Amino acid sequence: MAGTERQRELRKRRHRAKKLVYLHKKCEKANKTEKATIVHKLRRLSPGAELLIQAWKLS
Repeated sequence: MAGTERQRELRKRRHRAKKLVYLHKKCEKANKTEKATIVHKLRRLSPGAELLIQAWKLS
């Protein structure tokens, strides 16, 4: 086995946090179509995506 369920959850959480930082930096310089792509990726990545989209003023 690849580890306990808790370890997998933590690994996913850490990866998600890194990805969110990366997307947030990228959206500061993005044009309109790139922002739409970032919004799509956020919705796939995080269950709290709508809150992030509002906070990052992407909508």
